[in-house]
Amino acid sequence: MSSPLQIGLLVFPRVTQLDFTGPLQVFSAVPGAKLHLIWKRIEPVPSDSILTLTPTTTFADCPQLDVICVPGGGGTDDLVNDTEALDFLREQAEGAKYVTSVCTGSLVLGAAGLLRGYRAATHWSAMEFLRQFGATPTKTRVCVDRNRITGGGVTAGIDFALTLVSILVDRTMAEAIQLRLEYNPAPPFSSGSPETAPAEVLALVKERIAPNQVRRLEAVGRAAHG
Repeated sequence: MSSPLQIGLLVFPRVTQLDFTGPLQVFSAVPGAKLHLIWKRIEPVPSDSILTLTPTTTFADCPQLDVICVPGGGGTDDLVNDTEALDFLREQAEGAKYVTSVCTGSLVLGAAGLLRGYRAATHWSAMEFLRQFGATPTKTRVCVDRNRITGGGVTAGIDFALTLVSILVDRTMAEAIQLRLEYNPAPPFSSGSPETAPAEVLALVKERIAPNQVRRLEAVGRAAHG
């Protein structure tokens, strides 16, 4: 009997829950897959919404993973300078088949030195920060560069996970999971990207995230040069 596919997703304070619950739902439908939610300790972790998450394993107890995935969220601003988390990712990456992320989780992979020389996707608001880690920002829902697979912002996590399943298993399995989830997006508005959003909507969002951008700039600067 073949060994189960080991898939691990990092959870951390102020993670955006949809960044990993979308992929988690997809991966849960892969026959024989063993899923892990990983953090430093087994204790409730607050997301960036009202939802609280419970890790299933710790850094110390986590088995060698076939897939390591880092989701995004405001908490990545702390994670890019978290030595314990970065060391864990580096160690796992040595034996993992695929090193992956969703949204601003790519900044954490970058801070761990795992994206230097790779193309990578991330949330539109964080695209230029990737350059500080030696990565090439790529404006796409899913970016595949060798064994680095990175997803764009938040909802792109489902696209990322389906793409990865098509690589790990096959396209038929990925399409069957897509059908099971009835993943057939038809958004009510066309404001899902900076290129398609009305100017006033883009300006509003940029104004609201401006303080976070300042904090991220400082955090990434310390991670890349400190």
